Amino acid sequence: MSGDRLQGAHFRQVLTADGWRRNVSAEFAADGTIAALAEDGNPLGLPVYERPVVPGITDLHSHAFQYAMAGLTELRRNPVDSFWSWRDMMYFFALTLSPEDMQAIAARLYLSLLKGGYTGIAEFHYVHNDLDGRPYARREELSLAIFAAAEATGLELTHLPVFYAHSGFGGLPPGEGQRRFIQDLDGYAAMLGALKAPAEAAGHVLGIAPHSLRAVTTVEMAGLMDLRAAILPGCPVHIHVSEQVKEVEDAQAWNGRRPVEQLFDIAPVDRSWCLIHATHLTDAELAQIARSGAVAGLCPLTEANLGDGIFRAAEFLDQGGVFGIGSDSNIATVAAQELQMLEYSQRLRDRQRNVLAAMDAPHVGTNLWGRAVTGGARAAGRPEAGLAVGGMASFVELASDEPAAMAPVAPEAALDFHVFAGRGFHVGDVVVRGRRVVQAGCHPQEDRIRADYAAAMARISARLAARGAG
Repeated sequence: MSGDRLQGAHFRQVLTADGWRRNVSAEFAADGTIAALAEDGNPLGLPVYERPVVPGITDLHSHAFQYAMAGLTELRRNPVDSFWSWRDMMYFFALTLSPEDMQAIAARLYLSLLKGGYTGIAEFHYVHNDLDGRPYARREELSLAIFAAAEATGLELTHLPVFYAHSGFGGLPPGEGQRRFIQDLDGYAAMLGALKAPAEAAGHVLGIAPHSLRAVTTVEMAGLMDLRAAILPGCPVHIHVSEQVKEVEDAQAWNGRRPVEQLFDIAPVDRSWCLIHATHLTDAELAQIARSGAVAGLCPLTEANLGDGIFRAAEFLDQGGVFGIGSDSNIATVAAQELQMLEYSQRLRDRQRNVLAAMDAPHVGTNLWGRAVTGGARAAGRPEAGLAVGGMASFVELASDEPAAMAPVAPEAALDFHVFAGRGFHVGDVVVRGRRVVQAGCHPQEDRIRADYAAAMARISARLAARGAG
């Protein structure tokens, strides 16, 4: 992993698992977790952080390649545009990418995420095959491109190869535009087997991801659970579910059951699962997810961009539900913006303010950030403790391009300012599992990452022009 290793740090102001604290020394273990945490005068002479420090968030849902298509879908092509018309453009774009392009795009995205408050990523990776739809000689070729991007940037990776076999409920045959995504169980098992050793060697978590109940039959879901038990017991499992009203209607038309109802019927959903979006839920479904311990994987800016709908966050949290946030289509890469959108969507729906505060956490920014830290770590298969003994030594130093603006801000309101003031999000140092991967806002490989991305975008632009995109 990129970055120099720290033995520990002393924080003048830090958001720990027990709330905001002053003058805290943290010692880091060799595995990148926190071995000791104490309020003291820095007797060990550890490096001192004068500005506020917060735990890094794990981005629990990303399709890295979509970072390069941001802005290409904001043109009305239908009388009523929707997720489904957006998806057609995404399919078109996915048919242009080489492994070299994939690595360059992912590295550029991961650099941006590090500077946006994230220290980890759960990559929901479904582009597997060559341009003609046939497997690469190494089935894992494009996954290894994602590995290389994570290792170049230092962002902690949970990799989720996606099983995608059908175009609709009941095992409908896939469309031509989906040819780069399609797998069978034997090929998927071979890919997981090939990825296990390099993932372990690099410290990546490897999980599985049935794409959705549209794309996976009941029999195939059972097969995936068998593969999980044989190859990756207890690993994270992520799945898209109930993102769109049409998805719910199609599920009911097929067998009379809603997607979340079907999922709990056929799969052992528990705290190792992450249900992405889960936007359109009945009261019973909301309660069932909360009871299971599964993480609701919310992607507020992508959900707004696609017109998906609004997650019932207040009710979910009242029932003890756990959520995390993801950048999904990567139109934005700043955690604070996702949390702001989450809160504002609730305010607009309910016509109230400070909806997602809590009795024991009245500051909305702090409450949302801390919950996203816990949920993201759970979804990624990482320690959930935040900045506490046994938690990950992964944190972000909050900076500002106008320090005077922070003068009237009380220490416990630092995250309220950074999430809601709308004046940009700036970082100083970013530390991932004890390694400083960004120093004073700069990444050591930034120039090369940007140059590789520019070259990839030039290649992609030429291919899109040749195919008549526009």
